[in-house]
Parts: sequence; structure tokens; C-alpha cells
Amino acid sequence: MDVEPTLAVEWWVANGPKMAGGVLRIVLIVIVAVVIRAVLRRLIDGMTRGNGGRKPKLLKPLRERAPQTLGAFASERREQRAKTIGSVLKSFVTIIVFGVAFIQVLTELGMNVAPILTSAGILGVAIGFGAQNLVKDFLAGMFMMLEDQYGVGDVVDLGPATGTVESVALRITTIRDTNGTVWYVRNGEILRVGNSSQGFAVAVVDLPLAYGANLASATEVLTTAAEKATAAEPLSKDVTDKPQVLGVEKVTPEGITMRVTVKVRPGRQWAVQRALRATLMPALEDAGISLKSS
Repeated sequence: MDVEPTLAVEWWVANGPKMAGGVLRIVLIVIVAVVIRAVLRRLIDGMTRGNGGRKPKLLKPLRERAPQTLGAFASERREQRAKTIGSVLKSFVTIIVFGVAFIQVLTELGMNVAPILTSAGILGVAIGFGAQNLVKDFLAGMFMMLEDQYGVGDVVDLGPATGTVESVALRITTIRDTNGTVWYVRNGEILRVGNSSQGFAVAVVDLPLAYGANLASATEVLTTAAEKATAAEPLSKDVTDKPQVLGVEKVTPEGITMRVTVKVRPGRQWAVQRALRATLMPALEDAGISLKSS
């Protein structure tokens, strides 16, 4: 009757320490993986967090297209860009750290990981061939974020769609057009980017004049009225340079078109255009300059 307990004791004496050591090593591997992941994520958070408007450390080696003159706007753009890149890096860190820990645990359990790694490599190649578009989207999205081609809030022309960027992810860029339609554009399908909100924008106002209008007087009136309007609020908050009267833009059978331009903050060109047009047209009429009849 004492045979079975004796065998169990003997088995435990022979294998118990080894099993206990293996369990302890597995627990240690998991703990170390969790600690390393937490430390790396904390470092990434520190590198993506600006201090008092300063540029985040993560962005220092990267090219930046937002000039310092944009002030708080540039700071917000940096934070959004840094957080986006930081979230991607944290995902990569999690996958790599836990992947290595999983392989170590399998080794401790006595499994031969070589066939598993080989099978994973073959499976990865097969998935890669079947998911080329997905990989293409990921790579394109990563490079667009690193190169700061556009960010949330920018007004862009991506070819398939034009509108305001609402979100930028590794695979999909979401933009909303002027009609309120939301477009989901795959990053791998974006061949060109026209950004109307990068650095500065230009408000362009075309004014139609009749053939009998005095162009010299029109230029003087437009210069005075444009400078006065842009120097006062609310336009002064958006205008970054003095307006320029470029002169005659085109001549048509209906009349003459004169053009006025002014540099403004990114994304504010349309509001400034409307405000300037509403100011310059009455100024011409008050000066007795003939406008083109519609």
C-alpha cells in the first residue's frame, strides 16, 4: 500500500526542483517582459511630450514643416504628430517584447522553437504575398507621419478626395469634404498630397472691373482699403503679411479682373477672402470705380 506514495515522492524528488525552477523562470520572464514594456512605453511618452511649447524629443531628428511663427498652432501640430508616432512605437514595442517573452517561455517548457519559427516565417511570407496592399498602406502611412506631410485639421487634396483631415492612421486617412461627406482614403493609394494648411496660406481675391475703370485709381483704392481692413480685427489675427495688389489678372470680353493677395494663417484663407471681398467691393463703388456688370 505504500508503493504509490513512495513512487510519487521519488518522482517529486527527481523532477520537483526542475519543475519548480522552470516555473520560477517562466514567472521571471513574464515579469521582466512586463517591466521592460512599461519602461519603454514610459520612455516613449517622455519623448513625445513637449515641455512648455518646446519641441518633443522624438521630433528633433525629423523634418518639420510648421514654422515657429505659427506659435500655439505649431505647438498643437507637434503634439498631435508626436502622439501619433508614439502610439505606433508603443504598439511595436508591445509586439516585440511579448513576442520574445513567448518564445522564451516555450523554450522553458521544453519545446523546440526552431520548427515554430520556421513555420512562422513561411506563414509570414504567405501572408505578406496575400496582404501586399495592407503592408503598402502601413509603410505609406508611417512615412507620411514621419515626413509630416499633413496632420489633423489640415485642408488637403489627396486626389481621390479633398477636404479637412479628421484622423491619420497607419492604414487609413479620414477627411471630410465641404459637403460634410466623410472619405476614407487608403494611405497606399495616395500618390500626391496638396496641403493648403502648411506653413502659411494665401488669400486670393479677384475683383471684376468694367473696361472704362481707371486702373491706377483702382490700385490705389484697393491698396488703402486692403491695408486698413487687414490691420484691424478680426482679420489682423489671421493675416501675417501686408496685402499686395498684383494688378490686372486677366482681360475677358466682359471686363477686367484685378487680383489682391495676402498671406494668412493656415486654413484661414477662405474666411479672409470673403471678408476682404466684402470690404473691397464697396470701397471701389464708393470711389466711383465702375465694376463689371453681371
